[in-house]
Amino acid sequence: MSDVTTMSDEEILAQIKAETSDSRIFLYMKGTPDAPACGFSMRVVQMLSHLEVEYGSRDILEDARVRQILSTWSDWPTIPQLYVKGEFVGGSDIIREMFQAGELQAL
Repeated sequence: MSDVTTMSDEEILAQIKAETSDSRIFLYMKGTPDAPACGFSMRVVQMLSHLEVEYGSRDILEDARVRQILSTWSDWPTIPQLYVKGEFVGGSDIIREMFQAGELQAL
């Protein structure tokens, strides 16, 4: 990850695209997996931990532009956002529903 404070919006978008395509599972969240900064992010981290999967993550609080660019790109206004194999899966509520239905494990 680069220091986004020195990056242009286009460079941030390119980095988002690279993060989601280079990692099998990638989570944009508030805070970090070790220290989630909101309950919604914490719940997704707990579900991923329960599934014992490796994933990359980015704290969107480091620069407001990351959240703005991510939300515009994904057409999803809320955080967290989970990506699997480069595809947007959903936010906290969708992830919870998929987890409860056994669909998240299948991904």
